[in-house]
Amino acid sequence: MSNKIGEKFQITSFGSSHGVAVGAVVDGCPANLELTQEDIQKELDKRKPGTSSVTTPRKESDEVQILSGIFEGKTDGTPITGIVFNKNQHSKDYSMFKSTPRPSHGDYGWMVKYGNYDYNGGGRGSGRVTIGHVIGGAIAKKLLKTNNIEIISHVTQIGDIKARELTFDEIKENIEKNPIRCGDLKAAKEMEDLILAKKSEGDSVGGIVETIAINIPAGLGEPVFGRIDGDLARILMNIGAVKGVEIGLGFDAAKKSGSEINDEYCIEESNIKTKTNNSGGIIGGMSNGMPIISRIAVKPTPSISKCQNSIDLENMENKKIEIKGRHDPCICPRVTVVAESSTAIVLADHMIRSGFIHPSNLDH
Repeated sequence: MSNKIGEKFQITSFGSSHGVAVGAVVDGCPANLELTQEDIQKELDKRKPGTSSVTTPRKESDEVQILSGIFEGKTDGTPITGIVFNKNQHSKDYSMFKSTPRPSHGDYGWMVKYGNYDYNGGGRGSGRVTIGHVIGGAIAKKLLKTNNIEIISHVTQIGDIKARELTFDEIKENIEKNPIRCGDLKAAKEMEDLILAKKSEGDSVGGIVETIAINIPAGLGEPVFGRIDGDLARILMNIGAVKGVEIGLGFDAAKKSGSEINDEYCIEESNIKTKTNNSGGIIGGMSNGMPIISRIAVKPTPSISKCQNSIDLENMENKKIEIKGRHDPCICPRVTVVAESSTAIVLADHMIRSGFIHPSNLDH
């Protein structure tokens, strides 16, 4: 089972939804990065459950403890271990799924592949394991900040409700003002109403999350198997419930001609830029200095309270099931910080690999 990602800046994720704890070991962070527990906690607070009516009512404080890697307020170059203890599990809600896989969950694949499957809350396959992504991403974001790189993720669509285009600064300010984490405040209210309507029906809804990274130097990534868009697509597709990834114009590029979407170069205030950014800041697998923009399609939460069809694997017969427990009617708002963190992990890794950040000591 693969639980690690990254080449120079590596994240090893551990834990399960209803186990003792979840967390991450971060290896490859250079020494002398100023880092506190609060730096990580503020990121975890963005994804923790029970914070609004559009998230699961499961109450978890998600308080992180740093076990290693920091000495006198700075990283010391050794592995950084962050752990969050689970405190509000309701495992009894899942006993009926021991041999009955839930529709559109990973249960059946786990049962077939591993046999010994922790079905409580989805075990290792639960969205709760993304706490490890966020721990790693919080450290990566702090590392990237030493080079003035900023990353934000925001919800651009829920169901058929779309947000209008806004500037980076407008999005950054507005996502903190609504539980949807959408930059368009009017659309955010409509999205919230739709999510609550689906919740009242015992159903769920999906959407799109966009991530924007600015102040990226040109030259990150490698042309063939180390492509930065390839690495971004890999880590973003590894987020549970993500069914599609776009970079820049994405699938809309298929409808256009080259003359319509080619990003022409220009010089502005002695800086090399492109007049448009249809490529999303990545050309030939490498960054070109423009903002890196990605979008992920997030499916509706598969845990819904409506009656559904499944099978009883012990008796090999069809079975009706109703999923109890506490689930998000839409996971897009909480996925934003996971997408943000995942993007930060890839960018931090490539900043070290490309020599923009010293691999051992930030003071060098």
